[in-house]
Amino acid sequence: MSNYHVEPAAQPQALTSAALKSLRREEVQGISRRQLLRSSIGGAMTLWLLELVGGTLGFIWPNLAGGFGGKVTIGTLADLKLKNSSVPVADGFPVFVGEARAFIVLVDPARQEFLPGTDKTGDGTALNVRALYQRCPHLGCKPNPCLKNYWLECPCHGSRYDRLGVKAAGTQYGPAPRSMDRFSGTVTADGALVLDTGKITLGPLPVALGQPGLIPPKSPTGCI
Repeated sequence: MSNYHVEPAAQPQALTSAALKSLRREEVQGISRRQLLRSSIGGAMTLWLLELVGGTLGFIWPNLAGGFGGKVTIGTLADLKLKNSSVPVADGFPVFVGEARAFIVLVDPARQEFLPGTDKTGDGTALNVRALYQRCPHLGCKPNPCLKNYWLECPCHGSRYDRLGVKAAGTQYGPAPRSMDRFSGTVTADGALVLDTGKITLGPLPVALGQPGLIPPKSPTGCI
């Protein structure tokens, strides 16, 4: 038998006590589990706070900027006619104003003016103008005014309202539980309408066709 013995080329040597003491005094390299956990929690909290601040600013910004959720100036009846010359605003046809998310309609077309004053109920009779929130009370779709019958018709589930937003009673006129919701408003001395879109007044209960309070359609058929 051979007397040769195979050994590793670089066999590890035991550390001396001096070397161990030196290593203990050195700072641990990298990041510990505790530091990683603290950093993760801190980052998550920072991200949550940023989202909270951003959401809050997004909610109140329309109020600060004079948009929806605050006071929105619509203008005079003449302004509405000028901006919506393709629809018969003067005849009481509802016209949509995007800034207010509302349909604006003359209550009595025989009086071609908005009457100065303030109406907190949203009825609008005293001002001769009513502002209807754009959302259908059923599931929130946007009703469309129909030139054929002067009614507002919801394309989602068929709820129908007269030109002043009053819901027609009966299953054949759709499932909405009430009339369209409204905004309160003020008409200034020079005839300009200013809506308060920060407060919504719920619409009244439906009215049966032929009963007082519901304006009959101009046509037996509509647009949907």
